[in-house]
Amino acid sequence: MTRRIKSVVFAASAAAMLAAGAAHANGARYEVTITNLTRGTLLTPVLVVSHAPGLHLFAEGEAASEELAQLAEGGATQPLQDALTASGKVHDATTSGPIPAGESVTVELGASHNARFLSVASMMLPTNDGFIALNGVRVAGRGKTRVFYSPGYDAGSELNDEACVNIPGPHCGGEGYNPAGGEGYVHIHAGLHGIGDVLASDHDWRNPVAKITVKRVSH
Repeated sequence: MTRRIKSVVFAASAAAMLAAGAAHANGARYEVTITNLTRGTLLTPVLVVSHAPGLHLFAEGEAASEELAQLAEGGATQPLQDALTASGKVHDATTSGPIPAGESVTVELGASHNARFLSVASMMLPTNDGFIALNGVRVAGRGKTRVFYSPGYDAGSELNDEACVNIPGPHCGGEGYNPAGGEGYVHIHAGLHGIGDVLASDHDWRNPVAKITVKRVSH
């Protein structure tokens, strides 16, 4: 290897090391704990994403995206994660759970100076298209902890017939996502009313549905 080539390789390696060091210096780690506050509702595996500002899972009063509908109707996290990642604003993403009533899961993920916002989503079972969410909230600063609460949301993408044939998961074992429509917009879920196969006395809830604790654990 010539002296000139060696110099170029060394310079490139040094630049890469400096870039990695800068990224590490600007990075942060956050511990996120999601607690199911209900008595009889199961939360499916929960998607947790750190990202830059301007990224949102939904807008209340507007139609849910197909990817959000897939999560809210069938518990599928990957389509929504892929759609968010395609925006170029996602720094880190992870999935954990499911979360039975009264229990918690804790995940850790990274953030950066330009990506200190958090979004969370998980389906509520047994519902047709109920879900919990944090929708682009700013996370805690160094050494601090923030606590958020999520109500039960309705994706408005499936009619709330409470029929087990249309509800997946261990309680019902029915169908997951179906592109047939519902109310047509995201709204606060009206709860379970015992109009189908799901007993409201066992599975209805009062808001909030989930507690999300976000703690910065490094940098």
